[in-house]
Amino acid sequence: MNTANAATSEKNTLSLSTLPGDDVRQIMWRFAERFELQMAVQSARSVARGVVARLVAEGARNTHDWTEEKAQVLRAFDESGLTNVFMEPEDGGFITGPKNLALALVAFELAWVDAGAATTSMAGNLALAPLHERGTPEQVRTYMQRCAAPQPGEDRKPWHGAFVLTEPLPYVGVDTGVLSGKMRVASWKEGKEPILQVEKRGRFITNIGFANFVTVAVDSDDERIKGSCMVILEDTDEGNFDAGSMTLKLVHQLSSTGDPIFNLKVPASRIIGGYTIKDGVIFPNYSHSEIIESVFRRTRVTAAIMSSAKLLSAIEPIIRYQRGRFRGGAGSTPGTPRYDLGIQQKEDALHRLADIWATGEASASLGFAAARFFDEFDSLEKEKEKIFEEQGLKGRAQLKTLRAAQEEALEFMELDVQPGKKRDAKRHEELKAKPLVQFVIGDSMANVLCPAAKLWNTGFGTTMMREAVSLMGGYGITEDCPGFIGQKWMDAQLEATYEGPEAVQRRQLSVTMTNEVFLAQLRQWIKDMRVVAGQRPGTGACTLAKAMELWDWTLQHLMKAKDADGKALYHGQRHGVTFPMADALCWLLSTRCQILDLIELEEKGPDNPVLAENLAGTVQFFTDLCHVQAARAAGEVGRICAELVFGYNSHPSWESEPKVGCNVKAGPCVCMDEMRPFVELRSKLDGCLTGSRLAKDRAAAALSQVMIPEALDYPA
Repeated sequence: MNTANAATSEKNTLSLSTLPGDDVRQIMWRFAERFELQMAVQSARSVARGVVARLVAEGARNTHDWTEEKAQVLRAFDESGLTNVFMEPEDGGFITGPKNLALALVAFELAWVDAGAATTSMAGNLALAPLHERGTPEQVRTYMQRCAAPQPGEDRKPWHGAFVLTEPLPYVGVDTGVLSGKMRVASWKEGKEPILQVEKRGRFITNIGFANFVTVAVDSDDERIKGSCMVILEDTDEGNFDAGSMTLKLVHQLSSTGDPIFNLKVPASRIIGGYTIKDGVIFPNYSHSEIIESVFRRTRVTAAIMSSAKLLSAIEPIIRYQRGRFRGGAGSTPGTPRYDLGIQQKEDALHRLADIWATGEASASLGFAAARFFDEFDSLEKEKEKIFEEQGLKGRAQLKTLRAAQEEALEFMELDVQPGKKRDAKRHEELKAKPLVQFVIGDSMANVLCPAAKLWNTGFGTTMMREAVSLMGGYGITEDCPGFIGQKWMDAQLEATYEGPEAVQRRQLSVTMTNEVFLAQLRQWIKDMRVVAGQRPGTGACTLAKAMELWDWTLQHLMKAKDADGKALYHGQRHGVTFPMADALCWLLSTRCQILDLIELEEKGPDNPVLAENLAGTVQFFTDLCHVQAARAAGEVGRICAELVFGYNSHPSWESEPKVGCNVKAGPCVCMDEMRPFVELRSKLDGCLTGSRLAKDRAAAALSQVMIPEALDYPA
């Protein structure tokens, strides 16, 4: 046997022995060295697979009301320390610095069992997020400490909050540029703090059934107040703090959701971020849009990771169900393939399960990559804010400054990828030391990663959850389906909607993905993936690089091209063009993150003695899943790009000139020589799919052999 054949033979015999455990995930998701995050994961897991799972199994989801039974979840959050994950150490927390990865890990563990419980946890943090991002030091300290779980020896009940942005009926939607919530000056005595009258109606507000305070977005209805802002309202303020009617949801019943009504008098010091008085007019220091922009660019990632947990949590119950499907029936005796493998004798069942697993891995990789990125980006954002404040820059002046920094950012990125000997080292270091230059580079990534994770994880994740349900047969749509898979499928639809539905995410991506700084990074990724492909040809990295190249070519073409009627193809209102390109980009981003996680496992895994025995098989399985997902992504990107490149040209007819025919049909044929570069790229991309189905076969074989526990580790 020659060397190449020996390597192939060895590759084919490596297989996944057990389902990936914490040691694998800690490496792939980059928290193997962070003990505090491992503690948070264990705490969330104990709550999810203990109190939460029991509530779901006992039917607590069968009512829309927030009950004393469901309130056990809040107490479990406090007792396990989950309530304090969001807090700084001085306010009772135990994690120092940015907490995006920590919150994503907690949401993942809770959503592994029930997304309603995860949403309850997330919504409490969302209520505090405006304070965390823009609150005054006094506001932050006051509400963080009130919401922190009691410390040993303390006798108090922690506060809970709700975030109120959405508009009241009949203005259903998330048009955050138009606020119906209003505020006026109720009284303003000489030398005293102004008292505000705040009126707000919310819709579909999470945590409202037990909230002690809310952070609401309102607009001025008084010439003595300028613009919009966010305000803190407490349930003991003078006036009406009405939780309103509960929403009759079909999903997420372990969270409290309703349509509250507020009409309250509050001191102006409740304006989040404070205010300034000039010539008798109150100027909030931050508009509501400035606050929610910084809030949503992070919290949407947490919502995205919940759908990833659903997909990955479905794998074990499906394997168990499929293998035991025929046991007990005639002709199914121990030791026979029918008894041992059940439905997993069939290739189709295994291939579909491999697709679900590959999607779950890609979505988790994208979500956790985004969470880690925002942790790293946090200091740059703070530095940027500090510079703007010191220089007194606001509004358009800020935008002008950032536009100037963009040119330098592109220059830095070009220098950064040059070999050391050829690079202008002095200029490179000079640009590297400029906070605004580094901020612009990071900002271009943040503006793409956040909507991409929210859109793809929840949108396509929901589609694949339906696939998971189908693999459970009729069992999948029952309340007692192991792993609550049917409920997770329905829950996923809500995650695709809240914190901005899919159209909002696509709209944001269609604007931010054309940023030249982001595109410069994308082109570097293409080169990086080709290097990976040379070192690890079975990962699908070559396929991904070619798909990225095709997407980039298509974007550049669409931004210049016109349709058959002479209308521009790529502009803000042409969603038929911009939205599919946004969808295609999500496939590319998620697959890239999945391959990078695989590389991390392959490189760092040998340092963990626990993984030594089974690492090679695990790496081979994840390599095959990457190849499967890269092929799927390439297929989606190729289809979308081809439709857009060719689809807006008029099809020739026999009445048009020239009349071109072909030898395979009677009608006129398309002949567009100017599209030859696209055709060549597409043809090469198709060739890059070589071996992808063999990878799926290997992944399928591994799924039929992997060992699983006798039963789930939570009631179902």
